[in-house]
Amino acid sequence: MKLVSTSLIACLFAALLAAPLVAQAAGEAAPAKVAKPDLVQGEKTFAAVCVACHAADGNSAIAANPKLAQQHPEYLVKQLQEFKAGKRKNAVMQGFAAALSDDDMKNIAGWVTTKKAKFGFAKDKELVTLGERIYRGGISDRQVPACAGCHSPNGAGIPSQYPRLGGQHAEYTASQLTAFRDGVRSNSLQMTQVAAKLNDKEIRAVADYIAGLR
Repeated sequence: MKLVSTSLIACLFAALLAAPLVAQAAGEAAPAKVAKPDLVQGEKTFAAVCVACHAADGNSAIAANPKLAQQHPEYLVKQLQEFKAGKRKNAVMQGFAAALSDDDMKNIAGWVTTKKAKFGFAKDKELVTLGERIYRGGISDRQVPACAGCHSPNGAGIPSQYPRLGGQHAEYTASQLTAFRDGVRSNSLQMTQVAAKLNDKEIRAVADYIAGLR
C-alpha cells in the first residue's frame, strides 16, 4: 500500500513539472516574468529626457509641469504609454514619449518614484474652505464625489489605481481638471465625468487645496 501511495505521489509531482512544457507544446504561452525596473538606467534616461521640465529630483519648479517624485510608477507608465499612443494629447510629451521603449518608461517611473516629493502650499485663503469641502465631501446636489474617496484624505492616492495628488502644483492640477471638463483630455472617463460638473472657481479652489496636502 505504501509503495502504491509513493508511486502515485511521484507521478503527480512529475505531471506538475511537465505541465508548463505541455502547455508550451500546445501553443499556450507560459506566464511571463515581470522584470524589476533598472533604477540606474532609469536615472540616466530621466536625466537625458525629463530633467529640463521636471527637475533633477522629479520636483518640478515650473508650475505648469507636474511634480513626478513619489508618484505611483504604474500611473506614470500608463500616462507615458498613452502619450506615445496619442490617447492623451500633448505635443511636447508625445514627442518625448515616442522615443521611449516600454522598458525606458518602466525604468524612469521606477526611479522617479523613489525620490521624495516636496511639500506644496495652498495660496488662496479665500478659496481654501471651498476647496477642502469639495475634496473631502464632494458636492452632493450635483453628484460630485469627494476627491478623497479615490485620492485618499492626504492626497497620497491608491497605488496602481489613482495618482498621488498631495503637494502638486495648483496651476497644473487646475489645468488638468479644466482639460478633463472641456474634453481636451479624455484618457479617464471617470475624471471627465467628475470635472464636467465643476465650474472655474471650484476647480481653482480644489486645486489650491490639493497643493497644500501632505
